[in-house]
Amino acid sequence: MDVYDAIRARRSERDYDSKPVPEDVLNRVLEAGRISPSASNYQPWHFIVVRDPERRKALTDGRYAKFLTQSPVVIVGLGDTKTSPEWHVVDTTIALQHMVIAATAEGLGTCWIGSFYEDRVKAALGVPERYRVVAMLAMGYPKEKTDIRSAIARPKNRKELKRILSFDKFAPPRPTVRAPSGRLRRKQ
Repeated sequence: MDVYDAIRARRSERDYDSKPVPEDVLNRVLEAGRISPSASNYQPWHFIVVRDPERRKALTDGRYAKFLTQSPVVIVGLGDTKTSPEWHVVDTTIALQHMVIAATAEGLGTCWIGSFYEDRVKAALGVPERYRVVAMLAMGYPKEKTDIRSAIARPKNRKELKRILSFDKFAPPRPTVRAPSGRLRRKQ
């Protein structure tokens, strides 16, 4: 699968098959994060791969994190605040997103987890004070198989590029109004 197909096919998966993720597949996904860019090449990240069911259960305190018990792998992305005080969050996020795209290309499903209590995650995993928990990624084979061709072709509910893009200086998009039919149309 090429990178654009992986980007189009990616979706937030919350229902996983119990099949384990093979080591070679997991290593390719982790490698995608390892080689990602970072400010001044500081690479201020550390990743914890959580496969143990009890440890995964300890990560489910967040309101939207309950399904982590069924995800065979959770990758916890940590940012090193000493190595890069300003950019550890951005750099770790970039590395995690590289992993998301690589996982999709490998046929895995993922879901970003931002719903967690950092102090509880740090305590459960023994994370030193200098690291911040940036995000977690649930990862595994989706329980429901997705036809990749239809996933790639499926239109996503996203704003049009012209509504989110300016050149050279900010230019607000023209407002959208509802026509009498209830359909959205751009104001002239």
